[in-house]
Amino acid sequence: MADLLRKPTSDSGKVHDITPESAGWGYVGFGLYHLQPGDTVSEPTGETEVILVLVEGKASISGAGKDFGELGDRMSVFERTPPHCVYIPNGENWSATATTPCTLAVCTAPGRREHDAQIIGPAGISLEERGKGGNTRYIHNIAMENRDVADSLLVTEVFTPSGNWSSYPPHRHDEDNYPDMTYLEETYYHRLNPAQGYGLQRVFTEDGDLDEVMAVSDGDVVLVPKGHHPCGAPYGYDMYYLNVMAGPMRKWRFQNHPDHDWIFQRDK
Repeated sequence: MADLLRKPTSDSGKVHDITPESAGWGYVGFGLYHLQPGDTVSEPTGETEVILVLVEGKASISGAGKDFGELGDRMSVFERTPPHCVYIPNGENWSATATTPCTLAVCTAPGRREHDAQIIGPAGISLEERGKGGNTRYIHNIAMENRDVADSLLVTEVFTPSGNWSSYPPHRHDEDNYPDMTYLEETYYHRLNPAQGYGLQRVFTEDGDLDEVMAVSDGDVVLVPKGHHPCGAPYGYDMYYLNVMAGPMRKWRFQNHPDHDWIFQRDK
């Protein structure tokens, strides 16, 4: 069985610390902090660029010699308001001090110092509807390729209503074959509302070499090294996830599963 489902390691402090080495791939890293007021965390960026996402709560953030002040305004991710985010290039340091209970995501990928440290949200981020019927979900494009705010990172968050499917029809981006497809590793940080709920995510390849179905709980992370990766929110529970993607090229080009592409063609 592939080790794709990662549970939080504790209730406080750094509860996720996924590196390319621990994931067994080459590009994406994902960390997550649960902080209380007054808690301070800091990290060097090393060879990676970083996008800090205030998933919930407020914190004073600085990095690369800049003081960005207190950021954040949504206390629950399910408010669906755009997140406050900060970009820090490689070869720098960043620091965050929580001013309220705070959930801070640390998204990383190889950096080339082509962008300066800066605030990249909530300005420029709006809620977009995608899909139809039971495939409807709502997107915050934090740092997709239409926003020139990073060297490698592609970051987005998705709200999937109760009873709906997301990342659907099943699609993959696991070949370096631009413009038909780009190779992108991906992490899914999941939240459920109410928190005692669960969601389902399947990660599978067309040849059957990889086929894992996981029940994800509030706070879990799923790794997608290759293959298709749809997820569903059972009735009664809304699902949120924060996606981090990176690969050799900062472009998102994918192909739908040939058996299910008809859904995409019908709903265009």
